[in-house]
Amino acid sequence: MVVHTDTRAVEDITAGIDDENPTATGEPESPTGRRYVKETAIIAVGAVATLVAAVIGIKVGTDGATFAGILDTFWSKVTGNIPDNVVERRTQQIVWELRVPRVAVAILGGAALAIAGVLFQGLLRNPLVSPYTLGIAPAAAFGASVAIIVFGASASGSGIVLVAGALIAALLNTVLVLTLASTKQLDATTLILLGIALTQLFSALTAGLQYFTDDEVLAAIVRWTWGSVNGSVWYQVNTLLILVVTAYIYVQYRSGAVNAIAFAGDDAAKSLGVPVTRARLEIIAVAAVLTAVTIAFTGIIGFVGLVGPHIARLIIGANHRFLIPFSAVIGALLLVIADAVGRIVLAPAVIPVGIIDALIGAPIFIYLILTRRKALA
Repeated sequence: MVVHTDTRAVEDITAGIDDENPTATGEPESPTGRRYVKETAIIAVGAVATLVAAVIGIKVGTDGATFAGILDTFWSKVTGNIPDNVVERRTQQIVWELRVPRVAVAILGGAALAIAGVLFQGLLRNPLVSPYTLGIAPAAAFGASVAIIVFGASASGSGIVLVAGALIAALLNTVLVLTLASTKQLDATTLILLGIALTQLFSALTAGLQYFTDDEVLAAIVRWTWGSVNGSVWYQVNTLLILVVTAYIYVQYRSGAVNAIAFAGDDAAKSLGVPVTRARLEIIAVAAVLTAVTIAFTGIIGFVGLVGPHIARLIIGANHRFLIPFSAVIGALLLVIADAVGRIVLAPAVIPVGIIDALIGAPIFIYLILTRRKALA
């Protein structure tokens, strides 16, 4: 099963597949010509929609904040002016220290998971895989469980010990999968099967830890697995920003290679000058790191990385030169909306974003399967 193709994407297979090796495919073709005006406009509209949703997300909360108050907060941070009014200072503190980081983590985390999702789907030539295909999420859950049990880490995603535990386990799992798969030249089927095996392994290990813990620790582990951007802090925002921007620049540069592998297949891509094994290893490693770091900060958030690329593909087509950035936009938009909904429906209680994401994402994915099968064919 392969991802739905796109005429323009197929054309781009022979245009700048691997910009570091232009002699293999001719001079790279610029994707900014007139035939791409529509795609660029769609991405711009999506970015504006995400910005609007972010402002609304910052406004939503038990302590009301006006749009003017949000603007004043940003202006105060730019100019360094601190308001004399105690109420205004408190509002600005709530907005800047609590709401802006959580919305920023939702945007960057959603973008990271969607980028990872579209890369996994393209490079593994299977539209049903997600950023968790390599067993990254179960490994992170195991690492977080160990941190909570052994070191008494809080279930809050802002705790350094918890983040370290989840991140180390997820990265070790990724290294193990890629190392084992390299013996088979990183064959897509081998990667998927290894991911399934390690998913079952780490799920069993986590269940074993939960079985022998007390109720308080068990509750902490379960809370982390729900997925949440509550308690997001600025170091997470800065880390994700650097990671997402760096990864995006790299994978956008390699989007031609992703097109070739996704649409032409390994043998044809090799004939076009694409070093398939190396490209798949490098790009999947980037996608895995994006996933691992995001999960370490937020807990398990599932459907964004699976549904986001499909929604983007239906709107903008399958050319990865545009599918990658638009998937990032859709992923960010979905997670910001899910977080806002989670804070509204049962206010003042907050429903974890991972639960809302699944409740929104599952019906959307069912709709895609039943009514738009061409997106999955």
